[in-house]
Amino acid sequence: MADELKGKRVAILAADGVERVELEQPRQALLDAGATTELLSLHEGEIKALKNDLDEAGTFSVDALVKSVSVDDYDALLLPGGTVNPDQLRLDADAVGFVRDFVATGKLVASICHGPWTLIEAGVAKGRTLTSYPSIRTDLRNAGANVVDEEVARDGNLITSRWPDDLPAFCSAIIEQLSEAKGGDND
Repeated sequence: MADELKGKRVAILAADGVERVELEQPRQALLDAGATTELLSLHEGEIKALKNDLDEAGTFSVDALVKSVSVDDYDALLLPGGTVNPDQLRLDADAVGFVRDFVATGKLVASICHGPWTLIEAGVAKGRTLTSYPSIRTDLRNAGANVVDEEVARDGNLITSRWPDDLPAFCSAIIEQLSEAKGGDND
């Protein structure tokens, strides 16, 4: 269904060191379903992608700076992983504030692998059922989250996933939940 997300705008928040497949595959699934995406970052130009956190994997062009956009401009937020990417995001006040404000709207926020580090820093993990890459599950527990080991964890407006092998289920969950959301506003 190529038009099920027609009119939906999705922000993808990422920085240098993003795990390429965790940005690329969900973005393509969103585009294939008719959504538009915008890559937000901390600096203009391009961000560097990695494969398996170690190997250079090209770049992505940045569409806008996170400090210059509003959560009102988007219907959903995607937080891809990699270890370097969310580590940079959680040190940036604009990125953390954007994530905190986005979660507070009740709009969909989807995060995979190490991406939930940014959820922790934004103070929105407490009391939520989340999953992640195994090495940050203790961080999630310490932030008050209920941690599960499932390919996709859904808790209200939050969808989380563990790693690249879960991408098919993660992408399907995003498309399904976003297609169920009302128009461009959050009722």
